[in-house]
Amino acid sequence: MNTPTDTVIPTHSLAVVAHAAGDLRVDTVPVAVPTRSEVLVAVAYGGICGSDLHYWQHGAAGESVLRAPMRLGHEVVGTVITAAADGTGPAAGTRVAVHPATPGAGDGSPFPADRPNLSPGCTYLGSAARFPHTEGAFGSHVALPARMLRALPDGLSLRVAALVEPASVAWHAVSRGGTVAGRRVLVIGAGPIGSLIIAVLKRAGAVEIIAVDIHERPLEAALELGATQVLRATDAAAIASVNADVVFESSGSARGLASAVHGARRGGRVVMVGLLPSGEQPALISLAITRELELVGSFRFNDEIDDVMDALADGSLRVGPVVTHEFAAADALEAFAVGRDAAVSGKVLLRF
Repeated sequence: MNTPTDTVIPTHSLAVVAHAAGDLRVDTVPVAVPTRSEVLVAVAYGGICGSDLHYWQHGAAGESVLRAPMRLGHEVVGTVITAAADGTGPAAGTRVAVHPATPGAGDGSPFPADRPNLSPGCTYLGSAARFPHTEGAFGSHVALPARMLRALPDGLSLRVAALVEPASVAWHAVSRGGTVAGRRVLVIGAGPIGSLIIAVLKRAGAVEIIAVDIHERPLEAALELGATQVLRATDAAAIASVNADVVFESSGSARGLASAVHGARRGGRVVMVGLLPSGEQPALISLAITRELELVGSFRFNDEIDDVMDALADGSLRVGPVVTHEFAAADALEAFAVGRDAAVSGKVLLRF
């Protein structure tokens, strides 16, 4: 079975499940028996993502609408308990991070071959984009495809590695911004993803990093992570005077996108990272046209996860201030309540 003889495999696991809008539960569920290409992972930590909060609060995340109870969670790290029977993937005892995407052809719509994150049939752990939903990994023991797992470098703790997935989202977003070394960069929204974007920008050599948020706590964290200046989101005049070469919109709001357009210099680039609500949204398109701005989307990530793990392991990517709270998985309801309050929390971890 490729399992250490002294390992006890439980029959049941805690699981954090969104049953409907406003209905989040910590359930006890059977531990799935891994298929030949799956491994059993003992989850150590799981990070609460904005999409998890949306499924709990609204029953939807963007275009993905909850139609049945779904286990949440895609930012997870842990240790392999049972290796895959087909011999693929890491051995038992290996500490791993998870790449939660499964690219797929879907309806056959064309997409760039080197950007599998855009494949029309791509699924993601803990996503209601398709039905049946793709179950997440917020559980004490979960069976996952061996191909999803990345062995952690020596010296990288599981707790720090819990940020590998969101840091990969940030790394991908910065790559969508083009050359940032020596440039002036504006980051709208200094929540967990915005904070990680700041950390990646600092590592990439951005000479000025201006962070914008409505709350004091994330702005303080932004300064710790490498921001050279912070602005209140209500200071429209100051934001408009930034004239940034590249702007990252990570607030996921129409007002944040408007601030991004105002804060970009003529001919600049705006990278849209925050996922706005489904449907039509107001946007300053006329201003974007007359300034010849490049509006660029950024969605999830691809193989950046490997670079992120190396950068975390060698200390060149500093992410410590991003994590503000840690809760036992049994206290997930309290953890989610704290995570929804951006004035007091950054990244909130569940400890399994």
